[in-house]
Amino acid sequence: MRRSRAETDASHAKLGRRAALLGGVQLLFMGGLAARMRYLQVDQADQFRLLAEENRINIRLIPPKRGEIFDRNGMQLAQNVPSYRIVMVREDAGNVEDVMQRLASLINLTPEQTESAVRELNRSAPFLPVTIAEDVSWDAVSAVSVNAPALPGVAPEVGSTRVYPRGSDFAHVVGRVGRVSQKDLDALEDPDAVLRIPRFQIGKINVEAREEKLLRGTAGTKQVEVNATGRVMRELERREGQSGAALQLTIDAKLQNYVQARLTGESAAVVIIDCEKGDILANSSAPSYDPNLFIGGISSKDYDPLLTDKYRPLVNKTVQGAYPPGSTFKMMTAMAAIEAGIIGPDETVYCPGHLEVGGRRFHCWKRSGHGWVDLETSLKRSCDVYYYDLALKVGIEKISAMSNRFGLGIRHDLALSSVNSGLTPTKDWKLQNRGEDWVIGDTVNASIGQGFMLASPMQLAVMTARLATGREITPRLVKTVNGVEQPVKGNAQLDMKEGNLRKMRKSMYAVVNDRRGTAYRSRIIADGMRMAGKTGTSQVRSAVVNNSEVPWEQRDHALFVGFAPYDNPRYACAVLVEHGGGGSTAAAPIARDVMLQALYEGEPPLEAYPTGDRGRIKIQQRKLRDVQPEARIKKNSDQA
Repeated sequence: MRRSRAETDASHAKLGRRAALLGGVQLLFMGGLAARMRYLQVDQADQFRLLAEENRINIRLIPPKRGEIFDRNGMQLAQNVPSYRIVMVREDAGNVEDVMQRLASLINLTPEQTESAVRELNRSAPFLPVTIAEDVSWDAVSAVSVNAPALPGVAPEVGSTRVYPRGSDFAHVVGRVGRVSQKDLDALEDPDAVLRIPRFQIGKINVEAREEKLLRGTAGTKQVEVNATGRVMRELERREGQSGAALQLTIDAKLQNYVQARLTGESAAVVIIDCEKGDILANSSAPSYDPNLFIGGISSKDYDPLLTDKYRPLVNKTVQGAYPPGSTFKMMTAMAAIEAGIIGPDETVYCPGHLEVGGRRFHCWKRSGHGWVDLETSLKRSCDVYYYDLALKVGIEKISAMSNRFGLGIRHDLALSSVNSGLTPTKDWKLQNRGEDWVIGDTVNASIGQGFMLASPMQLAVMTARLATGREITPRLVKTVNGVEQPVKGNAQLDMKEGNLRKMRKSMYAVVNDRRGTAYRSRIIADGMRMAGKTGTSQVRSAVVNNSEVPWEQRDHALFVGFAPYDNPRYACAVLVEHGGGGSTAAAPIARDVMLQALYEGEPPLEAYPTGDRGRIKIQQRKLRDVQPEARIKKNSDQA
């Protein structure tokens, strides 16, 4: 049946509307697509280009060169030396086991090292280099290079490692470095990204740790192009970082070496301070250890003896140790009383050999007593009763305050680890820390450096330097940073009567140079070099027993503090000999030897010693020459 014209026209109109609607939809879609393409290719072009670059280019850190450390005269104490290692790339090696077997025959890999390396190779991406052996010799590098065709995927690399050319002499000053541990990272709020570089080393103790930020420097960067699997294709750009700062310490390496040698066989500590600027010329703790053993990770064989040694070689006794100062503290008790006007330097006290206090008898070391003694005689003969009497008159608060003014009970700001603040007790201290009231017997004990009183050899050296100069000498360990002199702190005049200080120095002079002085046998007789000082014996046990009758660990500590020359002080020192017995027999002879070494800037003439000592000193000097710096360095170099 034929459709009418009207029906045909209606059908055409309907189709036209549908076509128009479809065309509109298509046009709208194409317009939207075009707009989106324009947005992505034009408006967002920079962003997508950046994303593409980040996907193609990696930024990698370049470890900075660690700053080196020198002594006051420019001698190297910590240096960076080339360190060779052997690496292997698994995908280039092919048969890893065969290559490893050939390599082991060339560089003497142990079975344990081989197994560990194979495990690491299997864990790592096939294109990444894995360290097979570290700190290998140049001969091993040469052997690998010559046999390169037979060792596919194996190559030597050169890096840098820390070396301490003076070995044990500076372990307790310079310290050591080691690989960054998780503990190190956890201790930092915002760890530097460079610390996450494999095998990166940081300072662990002492100057290496305390001056880490200066010594570390800043990392450089390099841009490398990588493919989809992360393989480095080429290096695009390199920006070198900044090397760490060069540090010059105040320590004199030759003097430090001599002191360490002089302390051989002892558990002891010596500090020598310059009386002009407070520079620490020697900071020696014995016995010591070789910090080079720790660089790549110390073995149990080497570490266990250090832990179990009763002489505690890992402890820096100069600043970490806190000991009762014994009679070396008597100058503080006397200064507190004299400055307060409670007693004059020439007033006398009778010593019958003891003093009754609160129903308890406090004995003098000389049971028969010293009779009538003034300040000079009491120091010269180390009478205890004189200071018992002063302490009862002046009180513990003034004694502790005076001690603080001379540097005791103060934590000195030094680039060393675990610096001890010591202890100058007060009534409040005992109540807060012991929950007990202060009793009069505590004051009596404190007056002669016993009881709760504690001090480190460093603090005793500072005390002595302040007594010698009348100035607020403050110890300094870092002399320059990148050649820039570091400020000298303190050094102001002490607010004390010069006459009282002169009387104290004169009394200390008598201790060493008067025939009845406790340190007379350790005097210096060279004109212009004479020493003043004070001996001390620090009790370890309460029972009165001869030191020779008890084990070493129960014997008294021996101490000596001194300065020289007496009439123009250049150096002050403190000597501690753990469980050495008496200060006059164990500590004072060491003090004289090290002080002469400092004064003469080398081996002193025999004429500086009393005639009766010269034969023994001549033999001693001959033995110590074998461990002078040049001989020590040559030995370390040969071992390296």
